Amino acid sequence: MPFGFFSSEYSDQGLMDDGKICCGLPIIRCGNVPGFAILYSIGNVISILSLTFIIGLKKQFSTMFAPVRFWATVVYLSLLVLTLILSITIHKFFLSLILVIIQFGALVWYS
Repeated sequence: MPFGFFSSEYSDQGLMDDGKICCGLPIIRCGNVPGFAILYSIGNVISILSLTFIIGLKKQFSTMFAPVRFWATVVYLSLLVLTLILSITIHKFFLSLILVIIQFGALVWYS
């Protein structure tokens, strides 16, 4: 079966669901904030990449880095990377919590 619109739509929905699970799953791990931060960030990355199945990578990046969204995208992606790196290497409770809160604020700004 060729990779058509409907199969890419199902793939996109599957990845979006995976992203939601990764963002929601850490709620179960209430005491482990660095683990929460890692899974939350991975879920956000999966959610961002899921749209590429529908519109393509070039269109996704041109939309993300449009002049009206440029700084929001830079801040959001920087916080994603920073949260992942610091949560994996340092494992500090309050640092991870602050980064997740700021990352959420950047996501709201990006939206």
